[in-house]
Amino acid sequence: MKIAFQMDPIGDVNINADSSFRLAEEAQARGHTLFYYTPDHLAYQEGRITARGHDLRVQRVQGDHAHLGPEREVDLADYDVVWLRQDPPFDMHYITATHLLDRLAQSTLVVNNPFWVRNYPEKLLVLDFPDLTPPTTIARDLATIKAFKAKHGDIILKPLYGNGGAGVFRLDPEDRNLGSLHELFTGFSREPLIVQKFLPAVAKGDKRVILVDGEAAGAINRVPAEGETRSNMHVGGRPEKIGLTDRDREICARIGPLLREKGQVFVGIDVIGDYLTEINVTSPTGIQELERFDGTNIAGRIWDAIEARLG
Repeated sequence: MKIAFQMDPIGDVNINADSSFRLAEEAQARGHTLFYYTPDHLAYQEGRITARGHDLRVQRVQGDHAHLGPEREVDLADYDVVWLRQDPPFDMHYITATHLLDRLAQSTLVVNNPFWVRNYPEKLLVLDFPDLTPPTTIARDLATIKAFKAKHGDIILKPLYGNGGAGVFRLDPEDRNLGSLHELFTGFSREPLIVQKFLPAVAKGDKRVILVDGEAAGAINRVPAEGETRSNMHVGGRPEKIGLTDRDREICARIGPLLREKGQVFVGIDVIGDYLTEINVTSPTGIQELERFDGTNIAGRIWDAIEARLG
């Protein structure tokens, strides 16, 4: 097959952690040909969806991991699969890319399905499952957020469309910084904030469960660094081997059919204790860590699901 990757600059990736690199490596091993481009080189041109980028060959040698052919322009309708793998922030640039990729629906499988990526961003799809999530409020209005904090005492405050743990704050009952943080966030963004009741179980880890075409494939535990609330690996969280609990399987069984129906082939959910906190569909991570811990070819399972969808 002909595979195109829309992703952030490939020269910067950590080949031992990056899920996009692992997906490209597995596709290449299966004999598929690869093309790579960055989101700013995606275009609509008189009815065609095009991209300027490079033929790609990968190898597991850090610093020499991506061999690029000469830059050229391609019609993405000529490709079997386009991977939407750029990282958030989920801003208008990201949303516009999903609109353009939507136009390939008759010719090309875009993974994850861009229509539902646009409509199911990480911190909003969980609202469909309130019984699985901690108490949550989404608001820009300071009085509403203050009322939530007064009710629950210990809270997590974060940007609605952020990623990687950036801008995540814990405000305990004695904290006096809510007003200042609200002023800071609303000073540079018109977007609402999301607040959730703090879950003490995060001290034991924030579990990343990977689903492939709606089925649980395994999990890793991400343990916060000493003195940190955030467990994201981008900010020093330590990955650990962990299995799936009955509660994890219950959560996956509830959300899996919807993810499969909406073309969300590779999804990473976050579970703290017994609670679902995020459903990551834009650019989930964790493949390589899970493969090392479990010895399972998760990238292979993902490609099996894609090839099955293509018949």
